[in-house]
Amino acid sequence: MGLEDYKELVASCASICTMGQMLAGTLICKDIYRKGSSKGFDPMPFLGGIGMCTLMLRYAWIVRDPAMININVFGLLTNVAYMSVYYYYSPQTKDTLALIGKVTAFVMVLLAYAQMENAENIEFRFGLIVTVLLMLLIGSPLVHLGEIIETKNTDILPFPLIFMGSIVTFLWLLYGLVIGNGFIIFQNAVGFALNLMQMSLFVIFPSKSKTKTSNQEKTD
Repeated sequence: MGLEDYKELVASCASICTMGQMLAGTLICKDIYRKGSSKGFDPMPFLGGIGMCTLMLRYAWIVRDPAMININVFGLLTNVAYMSVYYYYSPQTKDTLALIGKVTAFVMVLLAYAQMENAENIEFRFGLIVTVLLMLLIGSPLVHLGEIIETKNTDILPFPLIFMGSIVTFLWLLYGLVIGNGFIIFQNAVGFALNLMQMSLFVIFPSKSKTKTSNQEKTD
């Protein structure tokens, strides 16, 4: 049996786990709701998710991959819901709207480019663009690395998304190997490495808020 024989199984596992990763955003929204404000929460995992799902959906149409189409439609809808919660509880809606506008304009430019690009080159060139952007999105929490090292606190990192991201990128890496798509293999190999790097930060610098909560529970 070759790798091709496992295509449907790997695709199903990857899709289910990706849905689980996307639903992990509900935990962050729950924290926002409890706090009554989205201040201190990074909107880029949600807003970037909307942009990337839109672009990945376009790429999925180009390569005609049903598994990728379905999961990115699901991702687009869930991230729109999460971003709506973030905006509703945002104390600075003008800044949030400005950020939404910038991301929307950027995505529209890329979609326009995909529409105008030569059919012979679109799969490679658009795939390259999406790959670079995906790497930036996965690695975006690392922009807080200096703050994390200084404060020895990982509260600013979205642990549920990073944990699930490690599992998801590994499964999509397997799927890329099965279908022989170089972009999917590269995207998820680098993505898996970035997620593992971020996971290691939770081991080195445990969350202070969780430590405080456990100490309070012991006191009570």
